[in-house]
Amino acid sequence: MSVVESRSPVVRPLTPELWPALEELFGPQGACYGCWCTHFRLPPAKRRENNRESNKAHLMNRVEAGPPPGLLAFDGDRALGWMQIGPRADVPEWNNAGRVSAPLDPSEISDPGAWAISCFFVRSKARGQGLSHRLVSEGIRYARDNGARVLDACPMDQSKSSRSIGLFVGSTRVFEKAGFEKVAGRKPGRPLMRLVL
Repeated sequence: MSVVESRSPVVRPLTPELWPALEELFGPQGACYGCWCTHFRLPPAKRRENNRESNKAHLMNRVEAGPPPGLLAFDGDRALGWMQIGPRADVPEWNNAGRVSAPLDPSEISDPGAWAISCFFVRSKARGQGLSHRLVSEGIRYARDNGARVLDACPMDQSKSSRSIGLFVGSTRVFEKAGFEKVAGRKPGRPLMRLVL
């Protein structure tokens, strides 16, 4: 029986008291080569200047400031996966006009009702078992409960492996199954998808 199948994971917003669970999930390297889920939060120059410790401090400060910047999926007390979700304004680099994830309308950048799912990180032993589907499903509920009108994602169509580092943006298949529709295709294989809440 797989890690995820042994029991249905509980999904919770990342609050300061759950920080140790995220820290353990991301490991000493800080997930995705020390990114600590700052790729869409910090400008490229700042990311180049930073190291994994300063990235970790940046995300920790963001978690402490609230509101929760994402959701954690748990098996018991152990986090299996993470999904960054919140208003577009919380991930400024995701909104750059040159990115495939740029909003349809520039006013959505500061619209508190325009939300985005921008990143995933799933423990290697829990990958390929439907955890991303569970996180997206709970994310839709979380966004709706917190006043979102629309929820965007900019996933990847294909990857040779479910373990691909490129899948930190999520798989198109997962979002299609959750009811998201393609609203822009600015780069092959990277659709901008939207769910109207």
